[in-house]
Amino acid sequence: MNQEKAPEPVTAIVCLDEDEVEPLTGEPFFHMTISKSHLNQGHLPIPAKFAELLPKNKAAVPMVLSRGSRSWHMKFYGSQYSQRRFGSGWKAFVKDNMLNLGDVCLFELMSTHVTSLKFKVQILRGDLPPALLNREGQPRVSPVLIEIE
Repeated sequence: MNQEKAPEPVTAIVCLDEDEVEPLTGEPFFHMTISKSHLNQGHLPIPAKFAELLPKNKAAVPMVLSRGSRSWHMKFYGSQYSQRRFGSGWKAFVKDNMLNLGDVCLFELMSTHVTSLKFKVQILRGDLPPALLNREGQPRVSPVLIEIE
């Protein structure tokens, strides 16, 4: 009688590449398509509708953006009299993550307190194929015809 040996169980360790997209957790989120001003200025404005969920402090609130195993500490400015924004520390996040024009950042609010905020960030790269870019490397204004066979 031929007895086959049962296969041994396999334990898989899954490591997400930093650019892999994870499912949302169900917490509130907003997304921002990165523009020139987001790359060059030292802050990121928050959409008004989403800002309603955040503290309205006159003083800056410490916050953390986390992506994969890394974290960036910065300040959130939430005065009701000015535009709410991520402030000091934003430029380091842009540089460390090599953000480019057209990338989309998804910010998921993981915890909010009057004294601190924490966001989980995912980055969807906006790399376009060369056929969709003009000579300057910017997205073409004219439509592109895609034929499906």
